[in-house]
Amino acid sequence: MQGTDAGKKGGGRRGKRMPRAERERQMMEAAVATFGRRGYRAASMDEIAELAGVSKPLVYLYLNSKEDLFTACIRSEAAALVEAVRSGITPGEPADQQLWAGLLAFFTHTAERPDGWAVLHSQARTHGEPFAREVAVMRAEIVAFVTLLIAEAAREAHSDPTLPEGEVAPLAEALVGAAEALAVWANATEGVTARDAATTLMNFAWSGLANLMHGKPWSPPK
Repeated sequence: MQGTDAGKKGGGRRGKRMPRAERERQMMEAAVATFGRRGYRAASMDEIAELAGVSKPLVYLYLNSKEDLFTACIRSEAAALVEAVRSGITPGEPADQQLWAGLLAFFTHTAERPDGWAVLHSQARTHGEPFAREVAVMRAEIVAFVTLLIAEAAREAHSDPTLPEGEVAPLAEALVGAAEALAVWANATEGVTARDAATTLMNFAWSGLANLMHGKPWSPPK
């Protein structure tokens, strides 16, 4: 777990000199673990300093305040999640394979960093506009990426290179929202793997997307 690793590293290096970047990373890992498990309001700088194996004044020296530290955690975790999704996809692959790879990368990352996912999905969204805005920027980037992926697939299916992205943007919003909810469930459910979660969402979403792309949308009864 993140917090355990940070505690071991911090406890083993207390008092030793190390590069600033490494010490900051150590403190950030401790902060993510504490915020993710305790929540923003309940977490204390004393806890974070203890887990990181440094003094509380040093945490303030490096990261100014609890608010600045939490913001730094949001930005770091958001950047890591976006990078994981982007790097998991190979351009040029069929649309379903790209979507599968992106979902698998997403669920793998959120499973490997449950505290970071809790910071992004649960804590940042419920503790004020500045924090929620940071997450909204990350989410908008992922939605735009998924929108582009679905739009390219739809253009190929319809042989229409001019198909506007606006027509598939709602699908991307729905898909990202479903992935977020499923990640929370998967992390809380014993025995559910990242592959299980990605497969579930592909089975739920892809058949509908494929039908829509081939001009066979479902319509409500008249």
